Amino acid sequence: MAVYSTLSEAVNDLQHRGYTDELVLAEHCLVCGTRDLHLDPAEFRIDEFHRFEGNSDPEDQSIVYAISSDKHGLKGILVNAYGPDASSLTQEMVRKLATH
Repeated sequence: MAVYSTLSEAVNDLQHRGYTDELVLAEHCLVCGTRDLHLDPAEFRIDEFHRFEGNSDPEDQSIVYAISSDKHGLKGILVNAYGPDASSLTQEMVRKLATH
């Protein structure tokens, strides 16, 4: 697995490797707006992930996930802050993201 210095470097490389769908975290699923898809936790796989911490602000932390779904023929990227807020996510989504 590659090691990246910046979030943008990771996103650019993942896109180059075919992870072109933009994913957004919802309460109980991932959403791909361009394809009008809602992916339940059982429908996607986290292929790799990379964590980044801000140089000047320890609160500025993010993680980028490379995600695929065989069922939907999808390869996409989810960028999120560390530690998803469990109060706004179902326990199933928290478990899926926390395994990485």
